Amino acid sequence: MSFETIKDIVDFNPSRPLSKGKEFPFIDMASLPVNGRDINEVSNKVFNGGGAKFKNGDTLFARITPCLENGKTAKVENLPVGCIAHGSTEFIVLSAKSKDDEDFVYYLARLPDFRSYAISRMEGTSGRQRVSWQALAEFNLRLPEKGKRKKIGKILKSLDDKIHLNNQINQTLESIAQALFKSWFIDFDPVRAKIAAKQEGKDPELAAMRAISGKNEEELQQMSEDDLAELRATASLFPDELVESELGEVPKGWFKTDLSILADLNVQSWTKKNCPEKVTYVDLSNTKWGVIQQTEEFIFEKAPSRARRVLKIGDTIVGTVRPANGSYAFIQRENLTGSTGFAVLSPKHKNYAEFIYIVATDKENIKRLAHLADGGAYPAVSYDTVLNTPCILPIENKDGVLNLFHKNIKEFYFLSASKFEENNILASIRDTLLPKLLSGELDVSGLQGEGA
Repeated sequence: MSFETIKDIVDFNPSRPLSKGKEFPFIDMASLPVNGRDINEVSNKVFNGGGAKFKNGDTLFARITPCLENGKTAKVENLPVGCIAHGSTEFIVLSAKSKDDEDFVYYLARLPDFRSYAISRMEGTSGRQRVSWQALAEFNLRLPEKGKRKKIGKILKSLDDKIHLNNQINQTLESIAQALFKSWFIDFDPVRAKIAAKQEGKDPELAAMRAISGKNEEELQQMSEDDLAELRATASLFPDELVESELGEVPKGWFKTDLSILADLNVQSWTKKNCPEKVTYVDLSNTKWGVIQQTEEFIFEKAPSRARRVLKIGDTIVGTVRPANGSYAFIQRENLTGSTGFAVLSPKHKNYAEFIYIVATDKENIKRLAHLADGGAYPAVSYDTVLNTPCILPIENKDGVLNLFHKNIKEFYFLSASKFEENNILASIRDTLLPKLLSGELDVSGLQGEGA
């Protein structure tokens, strides 16, 4: 290893050609993950001449408080080939001088010593402190030789690639659950199938069974008797008529209600009398679009004053401050404590849990909450506004429908929970290896294969 500065392998904020007044891909600060690599949202925005400019392979490093302290750093990988994008003025762009160093540079930006160095050199007034790229460029390190840097990047990348794959699997599982919800409770496909069958003189129950299962008659005949009986019971819960309502057409016997009939609000909070010694804290800033990106461990006495909501498996949490930011999640692990900025919806019956989550976090409902939010710099909605999220359910047999809905999608959420826990383990391994690999404590010279 040789003792060098980071600027020996990194260009900071390199010049990138973009034409003013034209639209290009854009990444804002909110799109950067907390202690994660991948950027999940890229929009398009007219370039006005300011802000960061970057390409695939570059690392985006948040330079302003509290984003820097929170670990907002990402590697750009999802742009079209050859594309230059722009983003927040609060990004510092780290571009590897060699393509072989792109992964190493990203993980160098994640190195705890580098982040501590950056934080210690922040300047400005309290609450708006920033670090300059010139300060970062003077960071000294014992730099591994190029071949070893490539191996180190590959090792750490393989862990983040697995985390990324698990996240994609979870997104697919979520999409399947949402599609079933939409079919049953928004589009009323089983009801419409029955109506169409009656008009054609066919068996309405069979038509509903086909709509629910996605199978044709031949495939239905190949099902086991138990599965067929369960499918028939599910089909029987849907009527064969739609009626007009204030919401448009709804199944006969169904009514507009809200989540208050299914969920209790903010059931339990910690106090000095019942608090544990330590809490695992979930904050709004670390919870985005269904994913708890990071938790923090605190001794209760030193925890933020907001760390009070007791969270249980099956709860839905929805951020009430700036709801358009999508600070929501489905709780799938024990012993978490949430911010008082969340509305915590606890199911009155465990079989209601998934329905509550999907209704409360539906894109249209998030838009509704954002529209209702008020309060100037920190627009917010009340807890009750979240609890009163509207939905449509049968008057007489809501439990029957919800029980079967739960039975049809619970495995998706069980699998999602296992992938989430696997990601926690992978992230822990990555974060443990990172400083040991970059410091040379773990020698990679004997590793064979690509990158050797």
